[in-house]
Amino acid sequence: MTYAGDLTPTDAWQFLIDHSDAALVDVRTRAEWSFVGVPNTRPIDRPTALVEWNTFPDGARNARFIDQLTEAGYEPGDGKPLVFICRSGQRSIAAAEAATAAGFGPAYNVTDGFEGPTDTEGHRGFKGWRADGLPWVQS
Repeated sequence: MTYAGDLTPTDAWQFLIDHSDAALVDVRTRAEWSFVGVPNTRPIDRPTALVEWNTFPDGARNARFIDQLTEAGYEPGDGKPLVFICRSGQRSIAAAEAATAAGFGPAYNVTDGFEGPTDTEGHRGFKGWRADGLPWVQS
């Protein structure tokens, strides 16, 4: 593993509560944030950082990802934990790996992401942040 590790959504929420210096970084696209919602970390007095891993609408890899992490207030080498979340826990693995390689972190991935994997009928929502009843808002 080339990043600090995986956390279930519930474990990620508890990790954020227990580590006041930790931040949640949502790496989905602007469209996903707008139409699906975002994790709500305001109850623990922290913003959820929104930094696309892939850009919308073209789906291209965000070449400014590392720069945008810095612009969001995180610095390589500061030792602050970053917890990455996406739709299903795949893009967030890549984001955690890239952040680790750039000196951020420790960096963690949220397994099952915000909406979870697809079921046998191709639907999401039975696993993930929202399915676990964790705080979220429609933006």
